[in-house]
Amino acid sequence: MIMGMSISTVLGLALGLGAMATVQSTGDVQEEQLIERVLAGDGNAFKGLVEAYQSRIYNIIYGMVHNREDALELTQDTFIKSYKKLDTFKLGTKFYTWLCRIAVNTAIDFLRKNKNRQTLSFDEGIGVQDSAGISDAHYDTNPENAAIQAETKKKIIDAVDQLPEDQKQILILKEIDGLAYKEIAEVLNIPQGTVMSRLYYARKKLQEILVGIENL
Repeated sequence: MIMGMSISTVLGLALGLGAMATVQSTGDVQEEQLIERVLAGDGNAFKGLVEAYQSRIYNIIYGMVHNREDALELTQDTFIKSYKKLDTFKLGTKFYTWLCRIAVNTAIDFLRKNKNRQTLSFDEGIGVQDSAGISDAHYDTNPENAAIQAETKKKIIDAVDQLPEDQKQILILKEIDGLAYKEIAEVLNIPQGTVMSRLYYARKKLQEILVGIENL
């Protein structure tokens, strides 16, 4: 069943995120107007940027940390950091790319600081989230089927965690958030060719792992 799905679908189901995150950009012109208002002292204008991107940022961070409460907190941290650093943002460039870079770095710092703690790699409560706009995850009401689904999802998440960190980051940005190669290169500050290479090997490795899961 798993091998008949696309990688983005597999990851979305495993993380309880459903379909790939929908792009909710405010539009470049409106976005710049909001940023200019914030910089002029209108703190309420920042709410428009939060509402536009909080779901996508949450999905990316959850894909990296696999824990609902941590992802919620780190998403909030990301927007607090971006608000405080907004005067460093260059108007005329993509705000989401800049914001996404902050989110990824925030998640990386968190993982480094907590690398020795026991990781809850599967959070069955994922999806039950209000402020980031994530809908409830749906589980089979049959106890046996639900247990099988939960075990399969855990194996998929564990499979993703077997990937090198640099490959996992690119896989999440591409398959969960749907960023283009150029955008991923800008977020991670690496050449576009490196993005394509790492994504190729990440997909290949994940497919190999998923084949193994299917054959169990």
